[in-house]
Amino acid sequence: MSAALHRCETLVIGAGLAGISTALELLDQGREVLLLDAAPRSHCGGQANDAFGGMLLCGTPEQRRNKVQDSPQLLLEDWLRVAAFEPDDHWGRRWAEHYAERNKADIYDWLRQRGVSFFPAVQWVERGNFGDGNSLPRYHVAWGCGRGIAQTLARQMFEHDRLSCLFEHRVLGLETRDGAVVGCHGRGPEGDFRIEAEHVVVCSGGINGDLAKVRQHWDPLYGPFPENILNGTDPRADGELHAQVQAAGGQVVKLGRMWNYAAGIAHPEPQYPQHGLSLIPSRSALWLDATGRRIGPQPLVGGFDTHDQCKRIGQLPGQYGWQLLNWRIAIKEMAISGTDSNPHFRDRKLLRLLWQLFTGNRELVRWLIERCPDVLAAENLPQLAGKMAALAGDGRLDPNLLAATVQHYDAGIRRGPSLYNDEQLRRLQQLRQWRGDRLRTCRVQPIMDSSGGPLIAIRTRLISRKSMGGMLTDLHSRVLDAQGEPVPGLYAAGEAAGFGGGGISGIRSLEGTFLSNCILNGRRAAQAIAGHATNT
Repeated sequence: MSAALHRCETLVIGAGLAGISTALELLDQGREVLLLDAAPRSHCGGQANDAFGGMLLCGTPEQRRNKVQDSPQLLLEDWLRVAAFEPDDHWGRRWAEHYAERNKADIYDWLRQRGVSFFPAVQWVERGNFGDGNSLPRYHVAWGCGRGIAQTLARQMFEHDRLSCLFEHRVLGLETRDGAVVGCHGRGPEGDFRIEAEHVVVCSGGINGDLAKVRQHWDPLYGPFPENILNGTDPRADGELHAQVQAAGGQVVKLGRMWNYAAGIAHPEPQYPQHGLSLIPSRSALWLDATGRRIGPQPLVGGFDTHDQCKRIGQLPGQYGWQLLNWRIAIKEMAISGTDSNPHFRDRKLLRLLWQLFTGNRELVRWLIERCPDVLAAENLPQLAGKMAALAGDGRLDPNLLAATVQHYDAGIRRGPSLYNDEQLRRLQQLRQWRGDRLRTCRVQPIMDSSGGPLIAIRTRLISRKSMGGMLTDLHSRVLDAQGEPVPGLYAAGEAAGFGGGGISGIRSLEGTFLSNCILNGRRAAQAIAGHATNT
């Protein structure tokens, strides 16, 4: 049987947020689009459907209402310091400059015009261990979370009559002619297919759903590849099209750069092997190594430096840590990054969210204690130590050392604020100065507090999440060849392109740039195809 043939003006491969943004921009400009994805239509939106929905933005009304005076110049200064671009990161740096200048107009304003709104309190993430991260609060959480963004845009995209779709169609290769990419071929529910297109935009995501590829590109900066690593990414994000782009002459770079997380836990309801959840780690918890000793000398505190956390957890004995806290801290601070783990954000329930922030998220903590094997609870420390040792099963935990670690920390708290001589306590005081963090950070209190409820221990592991390297693209989202020239007909956007330029974030992200860059990359590709992108 011959392959089914489809012809189109622009083929967009991948129906995640980058693909939706590309298609919607083209459709709004009167162009015809064929959108193709290996998943069913019900999965349209891809990983954005599961994302918390945070975006790094500056100069917004939310910042001004929170009395934050930001600027593109300050954002770029922070970005360049954190990214630590290498000399061959030319296009990553150019994309960073473009993002700093255009994020308000091309991302925030565009989303607001399309009906997406943001929670009024701006969060301050990735401050850096030494003030070398975000200088100001910039993390904007979308009402509806990532799914709200993706589905709002998808609904508007599906309203266009110039859109054609092929879901459950997997691309097996790109078609080339005279050095240009002119389509693709693959297999669908009814057999083989072939598509001829004037322009092809690859929005197929990164490599981090395939742990074999994560292992292949693992950077020893994070220690040896962890055999206990968790997977926080759909296995369909396997990077198979990266090889096809290389075969067509495009460059793929910096795949060893990844944005993984250090506070991964086993998913209580796994949907695939090694499925994990990424905690937003409690700031007031003690983060300990496998023996029960506090990780140091610089204590690990959530919200400051994810890159550093991953390096340090990855180089610990056993490559895991323990977060030790009590019930009162947990219900105030424990959270999971994701749409369905934040139902009040997802469903836009402001009053319920505020009530939860003030009274605590008891439902989430109970669910984790009851269902997640990595979350343990006990009435006293010896009982908890026994459960920790049994779960780890490696004989590393020293109950006496664990007890001494907790007693030393609690004693420092009981001396009073004027005598605090612990970096974690100083950071907790600092966090509570910002109103957005104060809502989610407990007043300083001992772990062994008789009124704090049962003790809780959480085993944390590295979890695979996002690719920060990928297809090398210029500011028109055109894929570049070994000579730095555009491959005719070929574009890439979103995670497939390292979120722009094969690595817009360098070695370390300011956080909140992933969903937003899917939009920025996709719109730039569409504008270039439609002839409206400026010559930047």
